[in-house]
Amino acid sequence: MEDKLITLAIHTFQKAQLLKTLLESEGIEVYLHNVNLIQPVVSSGVRVRIKESDLPAALKIIETTNLFEEEQPNKTSTPLSKTILIPVDFSQYSKHACEIGFNYAARVHSEIIIMHAYFTPYFPSTISLNDTFSYQTHDEATISKLTEKAKKDLEEFSEFIRNQINFGHWPDVKFTTILRDGLPEEEITACSNEYKPLMIIMGTRGKNQKDADLIGSVTAEVIEMAKFPVFAIPENTPFRNFSEIKQVAFGTSFEQKDLIAVDTLFKMFSGYTIEYHLFHISNRQDAWHEIKLAGIKEYFEKQYPEIIIRYEVIDSNDFVLNLEKFIRKNSIDFISLATHRRNLLARIINPSMARKMLFHTDTPILALRS
Repeated sequence: MEDKLITLAIHTFQKAQLLKTLLESEGIEVYLHNVNLIQPVVSSGVRVRIKESDLPAALKIIETTNLFEEEQPNKTSTPLSKTILIPVDFSQYSKHACEIGFNYAARVHSEIIIMHAYFTPYFPSTISLNDTFSYQTHDEATISKLTEKAKKDLEEFSEFIRNQINFGHWPDVKFTTILRDGLPEEEITACSNEYKPLMIIMGTRGKNQKDADLIGSVTAEVIEMAKFPVFAIPENTPFRNFSEIKQVAFGTSFEQKDLIAVDTLFKMFSGYTIEYHLFHISNRQDAWHEIKLAGIKEYFEKQYPEIIIRYEVIDSNDFVLNLEKFIRKNSIDFISLATHRRNLLARIINPSMARKMLFHTDTPILALRS
């Protein structure tokens, strides 16, 4: 039986080449597809393909080497910068994210970074080992045209922002723009690692994404990868300013990281008049979870006596429906969750709670790295 090729990852050319070198050093055959033969260094969206039978070994190598992991920041010596990072794709949802971001930045005396990432959206069809390999090339004129279009779109978007400020619709907050060539989720994560923002604010529907399964896919990846708070704004979010927020829910799994995340949440929105709802998702027949929730309630009442916190267990049976009922009943403005980086295999087999909620609710989500 023929051992077919499968796509292991999609990276920029530099990262794809690095991954290829690593896997081949371990005896795994690797093929790169969608490489620009004229200017390889500008290639983006390069597919790293291997034999299907080599997948388990390749995943193990990737996870054990942490090939693209950057050095973890020293939380005690590397403070967050006073910036808000807003990735945009020039859609209406990006404008919505910007409006919320500018209002928040004005309140916390922060600056704004508007970022756009683009890449060549061409991928070759599936190729078997018996086929002759060929590569789709893009001449310099095509590459230049794509780059110039991205620059023009970003400048027009910047002009839109300046007009909103000049007309008094948005607060006068200093902002800068960044243009990156590469996969959006990777470039957004890299940019956040570079600037260490107080928050990443982004929409959950891309300009050209119509299929519900694609909604928020880039945002979901950023939530998984970024080390900083990510505020995900669905297309139907009604508020334009955090000052409009009155009810916030926080999902807990009774882990210590939740306590850290809740403390971060309270600090981020100190000065706002907000009522918090702490919830846990479980089988209601499990009395032990009710006991744990009572223990957390006692802890928060001692640590934060001035903050109004309500508590609830949401039945895990028909999770999506019960979550929506909880949101409607309490008029929840956004949900906050603690997240932590999980390995690639875990992400494929068991998507995080943040990702599940992102794809199944119209309520904004604030993901806090713990």
